[in-house]
Amino acid sequence: MPVISYAGKVNAPDFPKGLEWLNTEHPLSLRELKGKVVLLDFWTYCCINCIHVIPDLKRLEAKYRSELVVIGVHSGKFSTERETANIREAILRYGIDHPVVNDRSFEVWDAYTVNAWPSFILIDPEGKVVGKHSGEDIFDIFDRVIRGMIREFDMFGKIDRQPLSFVSEQQRAPRSLLSFPGKVASDGTHLYIADSNHNRIVVVALADHSVADTIGDGTEGLADGSCENARFSRPQGIAVSGQVLYVADTGNHAVRAVDLAKRKVVTLAGTGRQARRFNVSGKGTAVELNSPWDLVVHNGILYIAMAGPHQLWTLDPETGWARPHAGSGREGLIDGPLAEAVLAQPSGITTDGRRLYFADSEASAVRAADPDAGGMVETFVGEGLFEFGDRDGVGTEARLQHPLGVLSHEGVLYVADTYNNKIKRIDPASRRCETVIGAGRQGMTDGPAGTAELNEPNGLTQAHGKLYIADTNNHLIRIFDLAAQELSTMSLQHADALLPPQRKRDPFEGKRVELPEQTVAAGAGAIELTVLFPEGLKLSAMAPFSFRCSFEDGSAVRMAPGVADQTLPHPVFPLSLPVAFSPGAVQGAIDLIVYYCQAGREYLCFIKHLRAIVPVRVVEEGGARTVRVEVAIDAAA
Repeated sequence: MPVISYAGKVNAPDFPKGLEWLNTEHPLSLRELKGKVVLLDFWTYCCINCIHVIPDLKRLEAKYRSELVVIGVHSGKFSTERETANIREAILRYGIDHPVVNDRSFEVWDAYTVNAWPSFILIDPEGKVVGKHSGEDIFDIFDRVIRGMIREFDMFGKIDRQPLSFVSEQQRAPRSLLSFPGKVASDGTHLYIADSNHNRIVVVALADHSVADTIGDGTEGLADGSCENARFSRPQGIAVSGQVLYVADTGNHAVRAVDLAKRKVVTLAGTGRQARRFNVSGKGTAVELNSPWDLVVHNGILYIAMAGPHQLWTLDPETGWARPHAGSGREGLIDGPLAEAVLAQPSGITTDGRRLYFADSEASAVRAADPDAGGMVETFVGEGLFEFGDRDGVGTEARLQHPLGVLSHEGVLYVADTYNNKIKRIDPASRRCETVIGAGRQGMTDGPAGTAELNEPNGLTQAHGKLYIADTNNHLIRIFDLAAQELSTMSLQHADALLPPQRKRDPFEGKRVELPEQTVAAGAGAIELTVLFPEGLKLSAMAPFSFRCSFEDGSAVRMAPGVADQTLPHPVFPLSLPVAFSPGAVQGAIDLIVYYCQAGREYLCFIKHLRAIVPVRVVEEGGARTVRVEVAIDAAA
């Protein structure tokens, strides 16, 4: 019986010098990774297949924590995707912790003769190529080979199990009130926001922009129940119909329904697992879906932009039946009868009451589909998978770049031209496409339509003469007044409703700050608490400041309950907290929830959860009776 060897034979090309890296403090080389199994993941952040393999990569990294290093090689399809700042946002959006190199000029791609996204190169501990694979469903394939490779190289002492640690972009990023909001919907009274990376739906009153409710406890998962306890996974599309809110629960490959009156969440369709077979209809929680990205209600039926299989689906909320509606399952741009048409990652959908319109993102197209089974698919703007740009015009003259959102309103289509950082308008009758909002630059500037700036806008809805835009990479909701042609930014009121109560946050998820020990004299004294802000930042007025002091019962520091746990709307620092000191030593903790914002941009609000560790030694007499606690807000971490 022949012996199988997992050793490679060809030296793996090292990374060219001068490339930009993320999730690591220095550029990596294969030489320094000798003794590790290395898996290169060639991806581009627009690609649904690349998104689908991230969970498998995380499983492999967890299983082979000491032996395997995954390196993402980002070879961007669209021009916008070749900018390091945009790749950083994608890394944060998809929770990627391993190092990523920006292969903007396809140097690494060409060195390994890669020709598809996603593709993978496996490199053995001596720096030789073992093999290449393209496509999804990678866990079992690589698990078997990596296990055999480790066993083989271990016999010769060639596996290096010394842990490697990398500084991820997540560790540097502040927490914002919203995190990569995806889609938005309105019933005229409330705005519903898919707060995608916080795994919940945020409900905002349109009258005063106050946070009225949250749906989902913020923990990633799949759980029905009350709005407080239900769980989602990176939800995107939302549609409201009467007292029911429908949610495309993208990460769970499911469609959920929220009874707004009873505040209950149920799963209408989906098992929680990604469908691996095409064109398999089914009912309720027995049918498998594949990345539902957006949905719209038409004549009581849900029409779903199913990004994973490049199709539109229907779901009957009454019977639970889900089935393909348009698209053969191949990826591309071909018009024709519904079942024969070829789509390319549809990611936004709307209706004018007669037809369906959808943003076919990978083809940079906006297309229409008839709701009736015998209908057709036709294209208004877009020519193919690699035909994109930023150009106004009629029909094939116009160019978009990876649009994700579309809204039908008063006879025209508003399109979130995501990678061009614009909102455009298409007249279905003339097929004229023109820019409505945005200078085309990434930014966060309010003002007249032509000079305003957005950052990868996604979802769109309308209410009372205004467009509401999920400005995804800015983590904001923008408001466009159609009459005044002015863009503004929504300032969320009562923003503290977006953070769970501090006492429920266990285990602690914030940043620990270790303070030096302080010596004080016994007797009546004080803890003097100060929060310091860097230039340009300040305490937010949109939410209160909260703190809780914890010292052991009967210890050297004693505080009254009402003093130790407070929420203050407008604190003035330093805060003086009365305490009683008695001889001894104790290490206490002060937990703080700080909402802060940019001066002059109060709508850009962030949250910091800090725990200050406060060691105190109390002597019989002599010295001060004040413990000074100063905590600095680091805006970059």
